[in-house]
Amino acid sequence: MATFVLVHGAWGGSYGFRNVRRQLHQAGHEVYTPSLTGIGERQHLTGPWVDLATHVTDVVNTVRYQDLDEVVLLGFSYGGMVVTGALDRLGDRVRSLVYLDAFVPDDGQSVAVLAGFTIEDGLGMPWAMPPRPRQLDTPEAQAWSEARRVDQPVRTFTQPVSLTLPLEERGIPLTYIKATADPDEADDSAFWQAARRAHASADWAYHEIDTNHMVPLTRPDELAALLAELA
Repeated sequence: MATFVLVHGAWGGSYGFRNVRRQLHQAGHEVYTPSLTGIGERQHLTGPWVDLATHVTDVVNTVRYQDLDEVVLLGFSYGGMVVTGALDRLGDRVRSLVYLDAFVPDDGQSVAVLAGFTIEDGLGMPWAMPPRPRQLDTPEAQAWSEARRVDQPVRTFTQPVSLTLPLEERGIPLTYIKATADPDEADDSAFWQAARRAHASADWAYHEIDTNHMVPLTRPDELAALLAELA
């Protein structure tokens, strides 16, 4: 059985993994879903000081304080930035790394760089960014999700990731899972670019799920089954 640490995306929270978590638990796996500071279940702790390094520490502390080893570490969407940034501090505790329709940054890259947008960040500037609309399968699911998505501090998007060794040189299994049916996604999006990088490389395993970006909510059964296979 495996130990999973599942890291959610921007504007969301660990609640998004609730169905995936339940199924992995039922299959006998150990599952942790940290909620990142300032969003999701920890939105009461938000502020302009929250940055990518804060979220990296959220995940690092989950692994260290729970005494976790041989971890299957997954980053969903923005969570790809977080799990990448955690690698140097987690050392050999990570057994494999999974990117779920996620950013795959190199050292010194930020979400703003990868996504190709500019955010003004400074004194007197707005310090939080409102959620991007995301489509779910039913109006009920859409309403449930939208009621939980909150503004996110912009420094989580502008701060670059720190990575001393490229992913492909770390000697751990790498997997990319691409959501292939998002009608609003451009063909040259950061997620498609990451998917093509993985698909073309012998260092990566590559899988696809036929749904939109919100995979943990739209296809939890398929995602849990795939993760169990990867474990």
